[in-house]
Amino acid sequence: MNAIQNRIAPLILIAAVAISFNRLRAAESHGTALQPSAPDAVGMDADKLAKIGPRMRQFVADKQIAGAVTFVARSGVVVHLEAVGSADIAHDRPMTIDSLFAIASMTKPITATAIMILQDEGKLSVDDPVSKYIPQFKDVRLGDHPPARPITIRDLMTHTAGISSPNGKGRGAATSLRETAERIAAEPLQFEPGSKWKYSDGITVCGAIIEAVSGKPYDEFLRERIFEPLKMTDTTFFPDTKARLRLATMYHRTKDGELEAVERTFSSADPAQRRTPSPSGGLYSTASDMARFYQMALGRLIHSANPLDGQLNGPGSHVVSRAAVEQMTRVQTGEIVTGFTPGNGWGLGWCIVRQPQGITRMLSPGTFGHGGAFGTQGWIDPKRELILVLMVQRNDFGNSDASEVREAFQQLAVAAVRAE
Repeated sequence: MNAIQNRIAPLILIAAVAISFNRLRAAESHGTALQPSAPDAVGMDADKLAKIGPRMRQFVADKQIAGAVTFVARSGVVVHLEAVGSADIAHDRPMTIDSLFAIASMTKPITATAIMILQDEGKLSVDDPVSKYIPQFKDVRLGDHPPARPITIRDLMTHTAGISSPNGKGRGAATSLRETAERIAAEPLQFEPGSKWKYSDGITVCGAIIEAVSGKPYDEFLRERIFEPLKMTDTTFFPDTKARLRLATMYHRTKDGELEAVERTFSSADPAQRRTPSPSGGLYSTASDMARFYQMALGRLIHSANPLDGQLNGPGSHVVSRAAVEQMTRVQTGEIVTGFTPGNGWGLGWCIVRQPQGITRMLSPGTFGHGGAFGTQGWIDPKRELILVLMVQRNDFGNSDASEVREAFQQLAVAAVRAE
């Protein structure tokens, strides 16, 4: 009986994915829209993919996480989508494939894409000085003197601007992105722009630049130019009442090894605590929505002959140019990156696997993506045309990029890619 169950389980999963992904079907996809299909069709092993769910359930049983949503796509085909565990333990609410998560710093590549949209339109250049759009940056100081050169938008996007650490500690609440950017400009620099790498609030300043250049609120620009064209219907800074019913609860692990519900530290979904949207880490999204964004980027990179390639829904849904995605996902920081994960470099808003090792050892060089402080992860391996999305909600992993949950998910997903 166990042998029969082992053969049937992958077929049941495929059928469930196909049913659940009707919303992802596009009338005219030009080969890049995410479509549910059998893993065999794109060189994936269904039996090996079926091991992801049990491994995630073991993490739930071990109280490492309350629940998870895992997503794997290859060559525009969804080959795995599964929810395990609980979205809310106390209320016995199961995790579902459309559960909503605070994605924290996975917001950064989306903000970077908005900057590149404006560059595509000739409205700015990533080599422009930030002071062109936020005049207070003309007065930034490094100790008792000005820096050797102005901070550029590129510096902001690569975490090489010399500005201070994330989350605005000590700045107090700002009423607008412009005010936040001005407060950042008033703080002393930590090093000469471009000379070092240190994770920072640079992408937050990019949000203020987007508003200054586009003439629109930052969150409205993202909605109109990225979320609506890509049909990312669940991605927002401010989940409404209905969406909050699907929100995964945030947990941390106590000293006794139990999971305890906690408040989100910098990303509240409570409308009574509505804040200025954070370009560095304020979005809520689902695994499927994030995969649509990643498929757009992957499509722009791997398809060059057809000008429509990289669009999820045909003419009218173009988001950003191939050249812009190539620029964003090319290492810009050389050897100066020392933080987070060894072997990585930094593109424009994206983290790049330069030399796979440790947590990235199973990924190809050139894989790009980003993690979030609450354990969420999204990575695109262009060599394999593979998209990996992991959604969990735990705020005390330490280095969430190096979590055991991420490692196990990636290892099982990549192991399912058949040798060609």
